[in-house]
Amino acid sequence: MAILLLFSACKKDFLDRSPLDAYTNDNLWTSANDANTALVGVYNNWITADFVVGSDCATDNGFDQYPWEGLLVYGNGSVNPSLVGPLSYPTTKAYNLYDYTTIVKCNFFLANIGKTPMDATQKANMIAQVRFIRAYKYSVMSQLYGDVPLITTVLTADESLASVRAPKADVVKFIISELAAAAPDLSVASNSGDGHVTKGAALALKARIELYNGNYADCITDCQAVMQMGYILYPNYTDLFRVKAQNNNSEIIISAQFVQSTYSNNMPGKMASNSSGGYSSFIPVQGLVDAYEMANGKPITDPASGFDAANPYANRDPRLAATIIYPGESFTQINGNATYYDPFTTTSADYYASRNNTSPTAYLVKKYTSNLTDFSQLFNAGLNIPLIRYSEVLLTDAEAKIELGKIDGSVYDDINAVRLRAGMPAVDKSVYSNQTTLRALVRNERRVELAFEGLRFFDIQRWKIGSQVMSGPIYGAKMGTINPTNGKYTVTGAPLSIETRVFADKNYLWPIPQTEIDLNKNIKQNPGY
Repeated sequence: MAILLLFSACKKDFLDRSPLDAYTNDNLWTSANDANTALVGVYNNWITADFVVGSDCATDNGFDQYPWEGLLVYGNGSVNPSLVGPLSYPTTKAYNLYDYTTIVKCNFFLANIGKTPMDATQKANMIAQVRFIRAYKYSVMSQLYGDVPLITTVLTADESLASVRAPKADVVKFIISELAAAAPDLSVASNSGDGHVTKGAALALKARIELYNGNYADCITDCQAVMQMGYILYPNYTDLFRVKAQNNNSEIIISAQFVQSTYSNNMPGKMASNSSGGYSSFIPVQGLVDAYEMANGKPITDPASGFDAANPYANRDPRLAATIIYPGESFTQINGNATYYDPFTTTSADYYASRNNTSPTAYLVKKYTSNLTDFSQLFNAGLNIPLIRYSEVLLTDAEAKIELGKIDGSVYDDINAVRLRAGMPAVDKSVYSNQTTLRALVRNERRVELAFEGLRFFDIQRWKIGSQVMSGPIYGAKMGTINPTNGKYTVTGAPLSIETRVFADKNYLWPIPQTEIDLNKNIKQNPGY
């Protein structure tokens, strides 16, 4: 942070003159267009697609086989403060989100926008957008690291190196206050097609933070407000995540926006199979597959569910086939050819054991990449990544009511809306009739509905289930054969063994990078590291 501040403080070059083709702080705030340019700078890189999609690999949902991508050590519990730093092939490093770059830009914007001569309503809207972005960044950092320095003004380099960690409770209070203040000045549009923050985004994020921190009454109030804003569930769950559904989509409340060749991401390439030219980086594990119910609404562990271990993917929740490519499933490659996914034949380009950009679990992420013809280039894609969807708001409303013991028809309505859109039956009230059973149901709904959308770790953290779901061996699909003509999967052996994980209470928080502690002796490490 100190380096960033020192760099941003240099307004003149060694000839003491401003460049003719660049802004300085003296000429940046002279018009609404200038302010908008500064706003674009705040949005630039404010969230990464890698974290949103990939963070499930630090949970019981997924696995990232490449150490240099920074998530493997969080998943298996081996992370330590010295590993956290810049990612680089082929070094083993740990992902780092202890980063104030966007927060510094937000503070700089808010400290200077007041001097800009422009329409007052437009100015207030810009301020509100920036306050949301800063609040969002703090929400992620405080969830991952707990106490963090709460920086809300422009600091000198010396001041930044003297900062101390604020209690998480104070950071949460700040986030909620900021979002409440921002909401009235934001657009009430019920979609984020242009990527700008809306009122719905502010209230939905506020509800999320309130849920995470047990403030259920206020959470319900904010969910209800969002539910009155015109958001609706997109009719097709598979297509919801395709490029064609990114604009004018009234389910996606806010997303991280990308433009091919200008501001692109490489997510399709990271998720696609080797046979399609991908890397198979972020991959599902068997535990996630098992979380999807049968099509009749019963979990596969229920003897009456009809689950057939010899035909494990038949008659399942449609979201399974929409989210995960499993052995024998048909999928469309980037050249438009349909093929059956074969991770078991030794001559297959996707043979699991070759580890040549192939999946060791024999599963791939299908969400976002259900039809690869959507992309002319897998590693240069204009694929937007949803950050908050209306389905999350419905499940949040239901969970908050369940936790308060306010179980009425609206709880079932919320959950049923999400299930019915996916093609699942309504909740069986005779089975899910009390707080305990409904709590288990809504937690599983969150897992399967929001898989690979960046929320699973936070759920594990707040439910304190890490020792249950993050310890011990993880597996992939059972060994088998794939019929090349019809894709029939025949089980022939045991599940693929991936790794054995360790989870301790310390792993509910990520370690502060050692480099930060070396720079600022006021920063103390999280317990256990």
